[in-house]
Amino acid sequence: MQGYCMKCRTKQEMKDTKAITMKNGRPATQGICPVCCTKMFKIGKC
Repeated sequence: MQGYCMKCRTKQEMKDTKAITMKNGRPATQGICPVCCTKMFKIGKC
């Protein structure tokens, strides 16, 4: 799954993805950028 990395400023393929629920109750997917190892998020069901 792809997400936007704020540090690299490009779309990257996320690794180690997991489905989470944010504090406001919305579903999201969390992963790690393979280039810079920064946390990435994609909001919405995926």
